[in-house]
Amino acid sequence: MSMKTRIATLLLLLCPMLLWAKDYPGQDVFISTKNTTLLLLAKPGETPRVAYYGAKLNERQGSEVWWTNGALNDVAYRTFNGTTDGFPALTVQHADGQIALDLQVQKVSREQAEGGELVTIETKDKVQPFFVALCYRTYEASDVIEAWTEIRHQEKKDVMLLKYASAQLPVTGPDVWVTTFYGEWANEMNVNETKLTHAGLTVAPFDGVRNGHEAHGELMISLDGRSRENAGRTIGAALCWSGKYLLSLASDPKRPDEHRLMAGIDDALPYYLKPGVSFRTPELAFTYSAEGRGGVSRNLHDWARHFKVHNGTALRDVLLNSWEGVYLAVNEEKMLKLMKGAADIGGELFVMDDGWFASKKFNRDRDNAALGDWDIDARKLPGGLKPLIEAAKENGIKFGIWIEPEMGNWKASELYEKHPDWFLQNTGREPKLGRGGTQAVLDLCNPKVQDFMFDIVDRLMTENPEIAYIKWDANCKLANYGSTYLPRDRQSQIYVDYHMGLRKVLERVRAKYPNLVMQACGGGGGRTNYGVMPYFDEFWTSDNTDALQRIYIQYGTSYFYPTFAMACHVSASPNHQTGRVIPLKYRFDVAMAGRLGIEMKPSDFTESERAFAKQAVADYKRLRPVIQQGNLYRLESPYDHEKNLASWVMVTADKNKAVFYAYKVRHMEGHNTTRIYLAGLDPEKNYRFKEINRVDNGMGYLTGQVVSGRVLMEAGLKMNLGGEYASRVFELTAE
Repeated sequence: MSMKTRIATLLLLLCPMLLWAKDYPGQDVFISTKNTTLLLLAKPGETPRVAYYGAKLNERQGSEVWWTNGALNDVAYRTFNGTTDGFPALTVQHADGQIALDLQVQKVSREQAEGGELVTIETKDKVQPFFVALCYRTYEASDVIEAWTEIRHQEKKDVMLLKYASAQLPVTGPDVWVTTFYGEWANEMNVNETKLTHAGLTVAPFDGVRNGHEAHGELMISLDGRSRENAGRTIGAALCWSGKYLLSLASDPKRPDEHRLMAGIDDALPYYLKPGVSFRTPELAFTYSAEGRGGVSRNLHDWARHFKVHNGTALRDVLLNSWEGVYLAVNEEKMLKLMKGAADIGGELFVMDDGWFASKKFNRDRDNAALGDWDIDARKLPGGLKPLIEAAKENGIKFGIWIEPEMGNWKASELYEKHPDWFLQNTGREPKLGRGGTQAVLDLCNPKVQDFMFDIVDRLMTENPEIAYIKWDANCKLANYGSTYLPRDRQSQIYVDYHMGLRKVLERVRAKYPNLVMQACGGGGGRTNYGVMPYFDEFWTSDNTDALQRIYIQYGTSYFYPTFAMACHVSASPNHQTGRVIPLKYRFDVAMAGRLGIEMKPSDFTESERAFAKQAVADYKRLRPVIQQGNLYRLESPYDHEKNLASWVMVTADKNKAVFYAYKVRHMEGHNTTRIYLAGLDPEKNYRFKEINRVDNGMGYLTGQVVSGRVLMEAGLKMNLGGEYASRVFELTAE
């Protein structure tokens, strides 16, 4: 090769590098966790842009994203600026009537935050004194990033927020599939996967008070075709907001492999922002994993455990709740009997549900009266709560109680008679009422109502400081859209101000009672959302306690929520919701996959059933650190109708202990035998098997056997689950 040829070849090789050096924009902002990077471009005086989100990149690799033309180079937070270029995340009407908004970077700052760092990109409109801070908080070890905006202005009058999403996130791939979650009361968190097309996708619930029954505020996005459990590039995103929201995925018609996720508060109605006031949008939490759906779930579970669920690293008690045992027919004798029954089988906490309160005029014998009148019903509990709390101490267990602070009974409570203006209502229109034909939602936009709600908890705890647990329920939709507190021209803010008010109440409760355990219940799973979980220790997964249907509900819930926060109870047979007759073993095996509880009268157990329940509770408490704090690996989906089973395993971080579950969800002759491949174990360790809740010798041969983790994960475990409602639970211990 001649010298001229060599020089020409070298110039050809260097040409892309020279072009990159010329066109590379600089001012990269790396927002990174242990294994992921979100790469932004924030040049002062220009619009902030996003280049990349995925596996972690170093600074040189970030530069190479631009060199290879792999950078998205899209607007990081699109605003409406008078054009129709894409879908805006932020649209406002300024005090002078203008709608255009053109944000330019002012500065970028970084500061340490618990578990990671906070990166803030401060922007300002070109013309108006209107400011938006794009905030990104990292959780290093969990590989989770939270994104939100803080919006403020210094204009002469109020600015109307017409659209105010929390964040936009790039999604790239030619074959993207999206998993969404939907349902209704007693049928929460169904799993649905669909291919993302040019038509896009939108998720929005209808209920203005709760959002966990219908369309859930979480998405699982597979970038490599149909999602897989433990492989494939996958993004998970969850909007942390307890009210109405809107999540959308839109595709770029010019670039079919580029998509944009946008999430935030439902903007169907405008919000008015006063000068000098900062409006913070709820966090969009997202994570990326190359280990498929399971990797995303484990990242989010770790984040929830350490940062997003109240007291997430504490072990949860085994409890008995009175609801399905006696419903509203609460009295001292029944409560004492239930309490003793709970203690006899090893329970640690007794919770008295609805029916304990009244007022001078209204009784709580049915669900149509007295809600909002939080005096103890002396007919049912002549000694008040003291005898129950003392009895709990004598039985060696804790005491808890049910409340529903956000609602009251319209015209059937002293609360309504004294403060009819405290209820949300359309003045002059017939109210739409819920449970019992009289239930309605209180106006949390009103600070006096917020004080009233806080006082419900504060009074209970001040008079009875031994109360260890509160079940906080919310059984009513926001059906009467009107506030007597808000001005006429601010009625559009109810959906937002209600939940801002709720958050203020919960912050006050937590500030004064940080050690009080609280459950978020929303007429079942209606309050399953990270918008409230910083204030609650757990959530009621569903009012449906049928063990078979609970497998589907708990499976779907596990995509985003950890087992320690899922309240899962053993209930009566026939089941009170479905009428199904299910063996006690199956009911315990399902409930022991979350926070175990009992939702029935222990006196209904036969002697053999009581002995079984006592041993099951003892085994659960022994294995509780694994079940509640271990890493979850889903093995078989109940939605795979060819296999007719569901299976998962919880594994400790050191991989020395695991609890493995398998359930038959549909019995078909000839479908008894199946092979399950375990996951999450150490291939170099050997595991000894012990069956839990064993009632037959069907797989007794496994107990005491020692098998290597490699064999269990690569060759699998061939199981004979037997007949209808067959299930197995095994404890695995490394040796």
